[in-house]
Amino acid sequence: MPPVRDHIPVVVQGRGRRARRAGLAGVLWATAELTVTVGVVVLLLVVHQVWWTNRQAAAAAQEQVRALERAWEDDPDSAPPPSEAPLPSRPAPSPSASAPSSPSASSSPSPPGPAPRPAAGPSAVRERAYAVLRIPRLGLVVPVAQGIDKRAVLDKGYAGQYPGSAGPGAQGNFALAGHRNTHGEPFRYINRLRAGDELIVDMRGRRYTYVVGKTLSETTERDTGVIAPVPRSVVKPGYGYGEPGAYITLTTCTPEYSSKYRLVVWGTLRS
Repeated sequence: MPPVRDHIPVVVQGRGRRARRAGLAGVLWATAELTVTVGVVVLLLVVHQVWWTNRQAAAAAQEQVRALERAWEDDPDSAPPPSEAPLPSRPAPSPSASAPSSPSASSSPSPPGPAPRPAAGPSAVRERAYAVLRIPRLGLVVPVAQGIDKRAVLDKGYAGQYPGSAGPGAQGNFALAGHRNTHGEPFRYINRLRAGDELIVDMRGRRYTYVVGKTLSETTERDTGVIAPVPRSVVKPGYGYGEPGAYITLTTCTPEYSSKYRLVVWGTLRS
């Protein structure tokens, strides 16, 4: 009878290493796939925000301009209906007036301009376009609506009239805000405006031509002086005007793709 030999198991160490390597490779592959997927989603969101919202808002804004012009041609002599009448002039909020708190990081950017005192009881009627702003140097034609609500006015690609500012052609300050980036970005290139450029405002049967006089390349969002009846910066008092008159003010965010500061362009009504 042959002798019985003890069975000694053979441990193959290479298999364990290969298994660990395979597991690590699987984790890395899954991480890479997840990273690529997240990157694609973020890219699509950026494309939607920067490109698609521009196309949508710009196209809708131009259609609104055409609708206004058709309405004016059909009835050129009538007075503007209540939905198109400019807001009554009243004093702009003082620099010391309380302003809305800054939005959180998850909220949408604040309106591109100094924060005025909110108007009481805003309505959809007051947010309809009632005028057209034309800036020949920039090739810009954009509808003007009352109010600076982002969703109801600015995100439509409109220029929004600050509540309490003077109407077009009136004594005081016809103050407007507009997006610089996304949602039609009508005021993207107002930094290119120079003294002497025309800012034309059309309403039913009326045209008001303002001439650019001064600009302020950067100020804070709470610099309410720039939209006062006699516009003058309270942050940089050397910028602005010192006498009553008929003014126009354009405000937007700066630098581009940021809402940290405000860019301001002023003009005076051509007599």
